[in-house]
Amino acid sequence: MGSCSHWWHAPIYFTISVVLAFIAISTALKSPSSSSSPLIINHTLSHNASAALRRSGSFNIIATLLSISPEIFLSSPNSTIFAIQDSSLTNASSSPLFLKHLLQYHTAPFSFSMADLLRKPQGTCFRTLFRHKNVALTKVDPHRRYLEINHVLVSHPDMFLQGNIAIHGVLGSFSSMGSQDYGRVLDSIIQAPICDANSSLVLEDKDMIQWNRIVRLLSSNGFVSFAIGLNSVLDGILKDYSNLSSVTILSPPEILFVASPSAVLDKIVKLHILPQKVTYSELASMPYQSLLRTLLPNQPLQITGGFNVTEMQGLTINGVEIIAPEIFSSNRFIIHGISHAFNVAELPRRLGHPLAAVSDKA
Repeated sequence: MGSCSHWWHAPIYFTISVVLAFIAISTALKSPSSSSSPLIINHTLSHNASAALRRSGSFNIIATLLSISPEIFLSSPNSTIFAIQDSSLTNASSSPLFLKHLLQYHTAPFSFSMADLLRKPQGTCFRTLFRHKNVALTKVDPHRRYLEINHVLVSHPDMFLQGNIAIHGVLGSFSSMGSQDYGRVLDSIIQAPICDANSSLVLEDKDMIQWNRIVRLLSSNGFVSFAIGLNSVLDGILKDYSNLSSVTILSPPEILFVASPSAVLDKIVKLHILPQKVTYSELASMPYQSLLRTLLPNQPLQITGGFNVTEMQGLTINGVEIIAPEIFSSNRFIIHGISHAFNVAELPRRLGHPLAAVSDKA
C-alpha cells in the first residue's frame, strides 16, 4: 500500500525529465551576447539548496531543476526563491516554457530572509525575474510570523539561507493556472498585482544596476584594486544615488588609497563613474572638449582626444586612453578599461563648456 500511495509521482517525474531535457537543450542552443559576461554560478551553493528542498519531501521538482539548471533561478547576484510544492506544479509541467517562466515569477533578484519580509509593510511589492513583473505582500503579521504573497501562504519559511540565496516554501502558485495554452500569451497568463506609485514598491532596485555583479566582474578580470575601492564606497553611492538607472564605469588597472574607505577614495571612485550608460562609439562621436558628468559633484571629465586609426591611438578622456572599450555590457551598465586612473587634481577647468549628452538621472 505504501508504494501505491505514491503512484502519482511517476507521471510527474517522467514529465519533469522531458522538461529538463528541453531546458538543457534550449540553454545549450542559446547564443550568449558578445558584449556581456555569463553569470558565474556557485554550483556547490545550488546543490546545497537543492538538498535542503529534497529533505522536506514536497519540493522535489524545484530541487531537481535547481540542481541541474540553476540558471533558471540564479540569473542575478542575489536570489530569493519561493518554492512551489510538487502537487501544485502538475498543470504547469505540461508546458516547459511556461514552467520556466512560472518559476522565474517565483524568484526575486534580492536575498530576503523571512525576518526581512516580515519587516516590510503589507502591500509592499517587489519585482521578479519574469519580465520584471511584481509580486505583493498581501498579508503580513510579524507577531505570528505569518506572511502571504499574492494571497498565497509562505508555509515553509527559511528553508535555505546561505550565501546570497534564500528559499521559502509556499503552498501554491502566485499566479492562477488553469487549462490555458501556456505557450500562447505568457504575459496574460501570469497575472501580477498592479503596483502604482502610491504603493510601497520595494526599491532594493538600488541594486538594479547590479553593483555586486560589477564588483565581481572587475575583480575576476584584473581590475582588483578598483573593485576593492568600489566595494568600499558602494554604500555611499547607493545612498546618494538611489535612483540611478544605468552607469558607465571607466576602470583603471590600479588605483591608490584602497586600504580603507576614505574621502579621497570616495572621490577617486566616483570620478570614474558616469551616471548613464555610454558606448564607445557614442563617446567617440562627442565633440572635442565635451564634458562628461560623473558621480563626483561638479567634477566632470573631458574628451581630450578622438580615436585615430592612422596613429593607432584610442579615445582619450582627461588625457587617459580607453584601451579596452566595452569589456562588459548589460542593459544597466557598461565597463571601459582605461590605461591609468584619472587624477582628481587634473580636472578640466573650462566648466563653461556645455555638458555632453551624459546627464545625471539621480
